[in-house]
Amino acid sequence: MAKTAQPTSPLQQSVQNLAGTLAERAVEGLSNRVSKTAGRLNDYAGGEGNLLAAVTGVDKLAGGASPLHAVMSGGMSKLKHSAGETFQSIKNSLTGGGKGGGGKKLKLTNIVEEIDVGVPIDLAYDQWTQFADFPKFTKKLEQVEQVSDEKLSWTGKVFWSRRTWESTIIEQIPFERIIWRSKGAKGYIDGAVGFYELTPNLTRILVVLEYHPQGVFEKTANMWRAAGRRCRLELKHFQRHVMTDAVLHSDDIVGWHGEIRDGKVVEDDETARQREEEEEAAEEDHEEDNTDEDNAGEEAFDDEEPDEAEEEEDEEDEQDRDRSEPDEEEEPEPPRRRTAARKSSVTRRPRVSGGARR
Repeated sequence: MAKTAQPTSPLQQSVQNLAGTLAERAVEGLSNRVSKTAGRLNDYAGGEGNLLAAVTGVDKLAGGASPLHAVMSGGMSKLKHSAGETFQSIKNSLTGGGKGGGGKKLKLTNIVEEIDVGVPIDLAYDQWTQFADFPKFTKKLEQVEQVSDEKLSWTGKVFWSRRTWESTIIEQIPFERIIWRSKGAKGYIDGAVGFYELTPNLTRILVVLEYHPQGVFEKTANMWRAAGRRCRLELKHFQRHVMTDAVLHSDDIVGWHGEIRDGKVVEDDETARQREEEEEAAEEDHEEDNTDEDNAGEEAFDDEEPDEAEEEEDEEDEQDRDRSEPDEEEEPEPPRRRTAARKSSVTRRPRVSGGARR
């Protein structure tokens, strides 16, 4: 009996496809080499070059050099070419140059970090805007000078050297975000920081930086992302300082509540604080008015309740009288009895008045 062919597994099919692809590439490479060798042999048959150069493809042999010298020369040329490419790639990584860029385009590093601070958003923002206090709790910042409301001068350490740069705040919205641009001879940092209230006592701070290295140290350190690690460490120092020190002296931290747009101060700190006080006072007055209205509504409701009770009592009295008077209405002379009732009611008044005098 003839044996039925068993279906191949996917792994066997993949191996067969791979073997077929390798065989095709080998045949293609061999055919290219054979065609090149055939071309050189044709040139040799036409009187150009020699037989060894035509077989090996070493051009030096065509010039009459020895076979050993020709082979070594060919190997050295390939080594020089590969070394030149490696050196050019290292140079581009250090200088930021590349193809089509003319060696002028700088390589920037994108840095994105975030931290959660266990304090209210106003305290986190106020502490961040105290830029002159940064050197107290960071490691590499030595000095921060507040030139004006929107301009800052920074001094930091890079290895054993010092670097200075200037930054200009482009936009600053209180308790929301700060965006700035910088410039420096050996590199600079552009970026933005945002403040987000997760809970009344938990704030998230998101930092996005564009690091532009220009010095030799900066470009060398940027190869292993030293700037990103430094940013992460300094943010942890800020987190530590706020949660262990600033939260204990929150009344002593006075932030800058002004507003900056397009690099210009549109509202200074004093004006912003006056506006905040007015808004707080208006909110308090509004809350008091709402409280007074609620109290007045409750009192009016309390006053209405007795009236309703009296009305119910009157209705019950009328119902009782209606129940007790049917027999009287059936009698033929109801007017006389109503007149007698009026007289009896008149004679009760002196008792009431006499009792009142007692």
